[in-house]
Amino acid sequence: MSETYRTVAASATAQFVVQGSEFIGHVHPVDSVADAEAFVDAIAAEYDDATHNVPAYRVRVDGDMLREYSSDAGEPTGSAGKPALNVLTQQEIENCAVVVTRYYGGTNLGVGGLVRAYSRAVKEAVEAAGVVEERPHERVSITVAYDDSGTVRSILESEGYEFEAEYEAEVFFDVRVPVAAADDLRDRLRSATSGRVDLE
Repeated sequence: MSETYRTVAASATAQFVVQGSEFIGHVHPVDSVADAEAFVDAIAAEYDDATHNVPAYRVRVDGDMLREYSSDAGEPTGSAGKPALNVLTQQEIENCAVVVTRYYGGTNLGVGGLVRAYSRAVKEAVEAAGVVEERPHERVSITVAYDDSGTVRSILESEGYEFEAEYEAEVFFDVRVPVAAADDLRDRLRSATSGRVDLE
């Protein structure tokens, strides 16, 4: 497995009109197939009046397997989903979901025209988002008593990890950690709390 992979830096959209049909490309960085599907569903719900919402994603699962998915969403076979996915494949972009929204404008574009339009929507949205090199990350769930929560929080902040904390009967931290650093982090937390930490 490579140490880094290419993905989009942020969510972005790109919009243009071809012969009266409006195309909106949406891209979004994701960490899992569930994230990708949630994004696809959210766009479909937001643009539920569109003629088509064409999804595609490439997500790395279990470290080294790539899950690729696309759908033509009612467009002629091979004219929409595959061209959208091909842009991600050609640019070697992973952990990224895209949806191209189309509002039909009354003129049939033909398969060639559709392929160009769907490809362009993804290309322009990816350009708008920017591409970055990322290290593979995993989620670490941490549960500790209040007495140890300050110690855990300061370790996470000193490493600069993104995390969310919930203070209830115990304190829960949901942390995004580079895969390469996750075991070290678990060891540090165990020793800092004398083993009074619950890790998943």
